[in-house]
Amino acid sequence: VQLQASGGGLVEAGGSLRLSCAASGSISEIHGWGWYRQAPGKQRELAAAITSLGRIKYADSVEGRFTISRDNAKNMAYLQMNSLKLDDTAVYSCYVVGTTTGGGISTTWGQGTLVTVSS
Repeated sequence: VQLQASGGGLVEAGGSLRLSCAASGSISEIHGWGWYRQAPGKQRELAAAITSLGRIKYADSVEGRFTISRDNAKNMAYLQMNSLKLDDTAVYSCYVVGTTTGGGISTTWGQGTLVTVSS
């Protein structure tokens, strides 16, 4: 299973960015997606996650500003980030949990993408 992450970059405070994550390869069923983030000097935290049933979890710090979604037909997930704050500056890493064609359950990570929010 491969995971290709895209999006991120530099944005002014109050602006918006969208992160995307695309799964490919030997995955037969996706059970969930998510993004973790890690800011400099801080612990990694789960920013948002969505299950195949549509259950969503957000970190308190992004609730109401970030929206996670998925496109089952395209095996993709998105993280729309609005009203970005300086504290949102972090490396964002997406993951996908799925059943492989071999029958096992795997968690695959995409490459981290840097989101920098400037004042």
